[in-house]
Amino acid sequence: MSAGARTRPWTTAVAAVALTAAGTLTVGAAGTAPAQAAAACNGYVGLTFDDGPSNSTTTLLSALTRSGLRATMFNQGNNAAANPSRVQAQVNAGMWVGNHSYTHPHLTQLGQSQIDSEISRTQQAIAAAGGGTPKLFRPPYGETNSTVRGFEARYGLTEILWNVDSQDWNGASADAIVQAVGRLGNGQVVLMHDWPANTIAAIPRIAQNLTARGLCAGRISPQTGQAVAP
Repeated sequence: MSAGARTRPWTTAVAAVALTAAGTLTVGAAGTAPAQAAAACNGYVGLTFDDGPSNSTTTLLSALTRSGLRATMFNQGNNAAANPSRVQAQVNAGMWVGNHSYTHPHLTQLGQSQIDSEISRTQQAIAAAGGGTPKLFRPPYGETNSTVRGFEARYGLTEILWNVDSQDWNGASADAIVQAVGRLGNGQVVLMHDWPANTIAAIPRIAQNLTARGLCAGRISPQTGQAVAP
């Protein structure tokens, strides 16, 4: 979701990043990030960040890696094209990259050729920036219909919405963002954004909250749309 209209329908790099058999993240000798402390993962949640990459991306990635968290970054194509090094930094930090349209429009109000362009150009921009070919798509504002889903299918994309909206785009405090993540259950996905300072400030406590509940940050399965082990 961009910094513009906020109507909702509902709902650098570190070296030697590896996963333990328990599904927790550890960082190699070049990193200073502690691993997520849970001895075992009793479930997985999907942390997602929309609208990047931005001027905040490096700080966000630093906060995530220090806290031993991985996340899915739903990038806008125009931002990826303008900031390829930040897309590469996302991948290098162990994040997954998804498609969030090229210019963040209301897709359901566009013609078919425009929808196609928004999705296809983003696939190309992210791949050209070193983010791989996305398999996940989040429609801006969560607005979707059968036409939008048809184009998603054309490009092999799985539509990912969310179970919990952190409201960070709406000025939510760091406390409120942590509380929102605290409502996540196994397999569920939370909506956050790349740019809010409060979101970045909340990251260490998000990690603590998940650990206390025996949950780990996982990837989002293109098959089920749910968070699973990385």
